[in-house]
Amino acid sequence: MEEKQTSLLQIVSRIISDFFNPLVSLFIYFVYFSIQNYTFKEASTHFLPILFITILPVIGWMIWNVKTGRYSNMDVSNRVQRKSLYIFIAVCIISYLVFNYIKNEFIDFVMLFILILLFALQFSNLYIKSSMHTAFNVFVAALFFAFDVTIGFVWLGIAIIVGITRVILKRHTVKEVFMGAGIAFLVSFLYLYCNNKYQRNDIPTEVIPVETTIK
Repeated sequence: MEEKQTSLLQIVSRIISDFFNPLVSLFIYFVYFSIQNYTFKEASTHFLPILFITILPVIGWMIWNVKTGRYSNMDVSNRVQRKSLYIFIAVCIISYLVFNYIKNEFIDFVMLFILILLFALQFSNLYIKSSMHTAFNVFVAALFFAFDVTIGFVWLGIAIIVGITRVILKRHTVKEVFMGAGIAFLVSFLYLYCNNKYQRNDIPTEVIPVETTIK
């Protein structure tokens, strides 16, 4: 009886952990933000470059490395294997930032802070394998919090649940989950502070909504 309960807990944890992985959580945020703040044409112009330059290439990279045996699983929970994943994601994000700057002549504020979070996690990985699932879901909560406090707190609750599932699935220790959350809280605080600062200055929010950009 106890084994069945443990098995059920593992199954539920895996479903939650797999669904709220960093890429899916960010995808949900970008889609929701685009729908709420742009017309369909504007949303397509804003979101499609992110999809094709960052999200899809990263998914393809992970699938290819799992099939070739370089990665043990799609979680890339191995600390050594994560090094190449961090580098590839960083290259994709930098490529998008350069593309967006050349095309639109501004730096995408959200993607810039995603890159900062990634660098912080990469540095942490030298000493401890911080939980990317937890870190990115905490940051997504901050992104939602910037324009919808209720959704922000709901997503923070999701981040906590995701962190618990990572421990249940033995992908991370409690220390690694707290480290990922701690790094994300610091980056999120910096993002929200800078976001509020630029909103209060000369950037009209009705023209450039919460996803603030730097001219």
